[in-house]
This record gives sequence, C-alpha cells and structure tokens, in this order.
Amino acid sequence: MKNAPLLNLVLAVILVIAIGWLLVAGRQIILPIVTAVISVYVMMSASDMLSRLPVLNRAPPVLLRALVLLAFSVAVLAFAVVIASTVRDIGAVLPVYQQNIDAMLQGLAQRFDLETQTLWAEIRAVTLGRIDLQQLVLATLGGFASVGITVFLVVIYAGFLIAERGTFPAKISAALTDAESAAKTLRVITDINNQISQYLAVKTLINLILGVISFSILWLLDVDFALFWAITIALLNYIPYVGSYLGVAFPVILSLGQFASLQSTLILLVLLVAAQTWVGNVLEPRWIGRQLNISPFVVLVALSVWGALWGIPGAILAIPMTSILIIVTSNFDQTRFIAVLLSERGKSDAGKPVPADAG
Repeated sequence: MKNAPLLNLVLAVILVIAIGWLLVAGRQIILPIVTAVISVYVMMSASDMLSRLPVLNRAPPVLLRALVLLAFSVAVLAFAVVIASTVRDIGAVLPVYQQNIDAMLQGLAQRFDLETQTLWAEIRAVTLGRIDLQQLVLATLGGFASVGITVFLVVIYAGFLIAERGTFPAKISAALTDAESAAKTLRVITDINNQISQYLAVKTLINLILGVISFSILWLLDVDFALFWAITIALLNYIPYVGSYLGVAFPVILSLGQFASLQSTLILLVLLVAAQTWVGNVLEPRWIGRQLNISPFVVLVALSVWGALWGIPGAILAIPMTSILIIVTSNFDQTRFIAVLLSERGKSDAGKPVPADAG
C-alpha cells in the first residue's frame, strides 16, 4: 500500500494522544502504581543488602522483606504528615516573610537614597510590587499538599507487589510452555531488575545523605521548617541538572523573608550549594560511576512532559522512569536503538549503573 507509511504515522500520533489523555485522566490511579513499582525496586535492593549482614543473613527472606516494608511504610506515612502540616504552616508565616522583605528593601532604599529616584519606584512597581509571595510559594508547593491518599495507595500497592514477587517465576514458566524460552525470559528479567534496583537504591541512598547534610545546615542556621526543606532537597535530587539546585532555591529565598538579612541568606546559599557540589561531583560519580547516561535534551523533555502531566510528583519520577526505560530497551536487540537514541554517549549499555566499588 502506497499510503502505509502515512497511515502508520497517523496511527502513531493517535496512540500518543490516547496515552497522554490516559495518563492525565488516570493520574489518581496510575501515579500510585508507578511510585509503588519504583519503591519496590528500592526495597528489594535494601532487603538484599540486609541479607548480606552477619546476623541478618540467617533470617528468612520473607522476614527481611517484611521488615523493609514496615520501615518503608512508617517512613512514607511520616513523610506525608510532615509535608501536609508544613505546607499549611508555611502558608501561615508567608505574610510575615513578605513584610520582612518589604522592610529590608525599604531600609536599603533609604540607606542608598533610592526612594527619591523615579527609576527605583518604577522597577519596584513592575517587579516586587506585582509579586504575591504567599500565592507564588503555595502554588509552587501545591503538588506536595495532596499526598495523603497517594501515600496510602503506594503503601498498599507496594505490599501486594512484594507479597506476589515470589510467584512471578512460576507464572512465567506456566505462561511459556517452552522451558528454554521461560529460562531465558526469567534470566533477562532478573538482569533488568538487578540493574534497576542497583541504580535506584544507590541513588536513593545518595539522596538520603544529601538530605541529612542539608538538614544539618538548615538546623544549625535556625532556618524555619528545616526538616521539610531537607526532604524537598532530597526528593528533587532525583532530577538531574536542575532538581538539586531548585530544591536549594526554596529555603534560600524564604530565608530572606525569615531573617531579612542578605548576609545570613548568602551563608545559607554557600553552604547548601557546597553540599550539592560535593554530592554531585564527588559522592555520586564514585558510587554510580559516571553520570547516568541520559541525553540532557532527553532529561529536559522528560521533565517537561511528566511535569506537565503529573506536576511535581511527575518531575521527581521522570528520570527514574526514563532510566528504567533505557535499561529495559538496552537489554533487547530489537529495542537497543531506543536506548542508544536516549543516551548521552551513544552506547547500547545506556542506563546501566557502574558497580559501587568501581570508583
């Protein structure tokens, strides 16, 4: 058929539109499932690490998985409580922050005799005069405010996924009557799961370390909502290039409203950026090897697409999902070209993390 390529293109466009609509319309259903799947990868890697410890290596795997699931559930529920209460508290103090910033700017204007200059008044009218700090911050953090039901579903889904994980090999064997095909499929799936688990577990550990360092800095400088900002920095560190520094921007900007002091804000900025720089340029390359082999353009597209579809949670999950896609497609000859196109260095092993001791 002469029109076959055009027909395929039209069908592909329709498929993309349909998938996009499904992702938006089914966000409340799909987002917890995707989050639970990624969480299970991290938990299985954590249970494997526990099984190699001197005392815990004698415990049954089921017990270790149950302990990891319990710890995960407690941590996630505590996270939801902290997020929900802190966003509300931030909204309450933002008017005070706005007044502090206005007072600081007024003091600077009087000190340098800017109040009498028409240009200063015009600049302030078209910039700060039009910014509602409370509305801006709450709109930005709005994605964190509705995490209650999502967190509950993530815990439930993760528990069932872990419980059914042991029956998966039997299902593969029953679905594929050919024993050789079943064994090969299981081997490929096991390799993919190991690669994904290794990357996500190491990346999560790195983010936890960054969160602890950031919390220490914020707490020592007496910044309001230090725990919340540390969690935000750790979560946004899943987003390469921009995520970590975007997480730093929130507490730094609001610290200006809290302290009304450029000196205090600059000290906070320097310390948080130093922590980000050490983690990004020293710790992460040593533990994961080189930076994840994803094209920067692909990163920006993934952030834009998933952020538009699912907001802040979508932006946080964008790179882990893209990493999983690259790892999966790089393991099959028929789809390896997709991994190459998405990679930064143009290699078919894109997305595979280097072992932790490779550095």
